[in-house]
Amino acid sequence: MLLSTISPLAVAAAEGGFDPFAPAGFGGILWTWVIFLVALPFIWKFVMGPISRALHERDEHVAKAIAAAEKASSEAESARAEVEIKLGEAQADAAKLLAEARERAEVREREILDKAKQEATGMVESARAAIRAEQDKALAAIRNEVVDLSLHAASRVLERNVGSEDDRKFVNELVASTQDSKA
Repeated sequence: MLLSTISPLAVAAAEGGFDPFAPAGFGGILWTWVIFLVALPFIWKFVMGPISRALHERDEHVAKAIAAAEKASSEAESARAEVEIKLGEAQADAAKLLAEARERAEVREREILDKAKQEATGMVESARAAIRAEQDKALAAIRNEVVDLSLHAASRVLERNVGSEDDRKFVNELVASTQDSKA
C-alpha cells in the first residue's frame, strides 16, 4: 500500500532521478503539453478557424432563414387577412346583388300580375261589349221580326195591305215601349 500512495515524482527520483524524456513519468505529461502548446496556433488557424468560420456562417445562414421565414409568415398572415377582407366584401356584394335581384323579381312579378289583371279586365270588358253588341243585334233582329209578324198579322186581320213606312214606324215604337216598360 505504501507504493500506491507515493507520487510519481518520488518514484522517478527513487529510481535514479528525473528524466524529462522518459515517457513513463512526468516527462510524458510535460512533452504532451509542450507539443500541444506548440501545435495550438496551427490547430487554431488550420482546424479551429475553418470550423469556427463554418459555424459562424451556419449561424448567419440560420438567422437569415429564420428572418426569411418570419417575413414569409407575416406576409402570409397579411395575405390571409387581405383574402378574408376580400371574401367578406365579396359576400356582402353577393348578398347585395341577391337582394337587388329579389327586389327586381318582385317588381317584375307585380308588373306581370298588374298587366295580366289589366289584360283580363280588358278581355272581360271587350267580351261584355261583344255580348252587349250581339244582344243588341239579336234584340234588333227580334224587334224587326216582331214588327214584320205584327204587320203581317194586322194585314190578315184587317184584310188590307199594312206595311207603309208610317205603319212600320208605329209598330216599332209600340214594341220599343213594351220592351222599355218590361226593363
